[in-house]
Amino acid sequence: MLDHVIRNARLPGAGDLVDIGFAAGRIAAVERDIVCDAPAYDAGGCLCCGGLVETHIHLDKSRIADRCAPEPGRLPDAVRRISDVKGTFTVEDVYARAKTTLENCIKQGATRMRTHVEVDPKVGLRGFEAVRALAADYAWAIYVEICVFPQEGLTNNPGTDALMIEAIRRGARVVGAAPDYDTDHAAQIRRVFDIAREHDLDIDMHLDPGNTPENLDVHLVCELTERFGYGGRVAIGHATALSTMPPDGQVAIARRLAEAGIAVTILPATDLFMMGRTQSYDVRRGVVDANLFVEQGCNCTLSTNNVLNPFTPYGDCSLIRMANLHANVLQVSRPERIAECFAMLTERSARLMNLGDYGIAIGHPADVVVIDAVSPGQAVAEIAQPLAVFKNGRRTVTRARAELHRPDAC
Repeated sequence: MLDHVIRNARLPGAGDLVDIGFAAGRIAAVERDIVCDAPAYDAGGCLCCGGLVETHIHLDKSRIADRCAPEPGRLPDAVRRISDVKGTFTVEDVYARAKTTLENCIKQGATRMRTHVEVDPKVGLRGFEAVRALAADYAWAIYVEICVFPQEGLTNNPGTDALMIEAIRRGARVVGAAPDYDTDHAAQIRRVFDIAREHDLDIDMHLDPGNTPENLDVHLVCELTERFGYGGRVAIGHATALSTMPPDGQVAIARRLAEAGIAVTILPATDLFMMGRTQSYDVRRGVVDANLFVEQGCNCTLSTNNVLNPFTPYGDCSLIRMANLHANVLQVSRPERIAECFAMLTERSARLMNLGDYGIAIGHPADVVVIDAVSPGQAVAEIAQPLAVFKNGRRTVTRARAELHRPDAC
């Protein structure tokens, strides 16, 4: 017995339309013209895929642009400006801001997410506790995985290590890093690998967010990933310094990352906003070419990162918009490469998070987003809107198409 059916669904890369049947929160049938009396949603030939996957966002410090000091001239000084107000965060405050951001992500089609949450003596575990509670409250619409990390340093910030371990004890499933803000980059990276191995956690690092390719930390991360057999369990985000290398250097790094089994998350909105601040004209983009890296065998994803704070003072939580922005900035034009950008929101993101049950297949969770397009490429090129979202077989979002109201004909 089916509980619900999506009719006339267009799957990525498929020709004929199909129906998708749900039973007990899982996909039970994918075939043409399912005969049953279950309630149905007519996708009308629109693109249907597994829910979008947000691999890198900061719920805890979203929506604080109005309480931070203005930018001091050309330099964003984002870490300090956030640090100055972080001590005022309460669990209730973080929950309320993160709730609005999370709901917007859900409305934009996300059904799974990895959010990075800061801990340090200044904020304690307040951000973590708020996001943990929020994740539980919204499990009906989205799976939220918490990556706990030391934004303001680990080896040079006493008390942070113990807070990270306590957050892991309370349920964080990924450990992160930000060695660029530590006086000893290598020591922080090594410590994070030690924590991950001790607690059997995946690793997701903010890495090499610089304007030049000197003194890259990525080489040590590759070395440790291979030494400890952690391939497939390590991701790095930003890596803007890699974009400043000549093409042959980028190809070599991409192949090295692929060999080590390290995924890369590109964050177009933040990287564009933050990079090139030492230049007043002919400003560098600072965005890694995800398509180039994918073509060398490296798994890449595209994500939101910050929303309405000093790192990115705007954002509507649309992953499809991020894919469009990335494609536009990197001058991606070939249809297959534009479509690949959509994969960086879906199956590639699921692979980064090791979600073995992702996608429209019998037995998988009934997580489906219906997008107002007929192909992944069209969805990215036109920033197509999700029309409906289903989580575990239950509809969680409905969006009506915009409608023109023409004057009566004479």
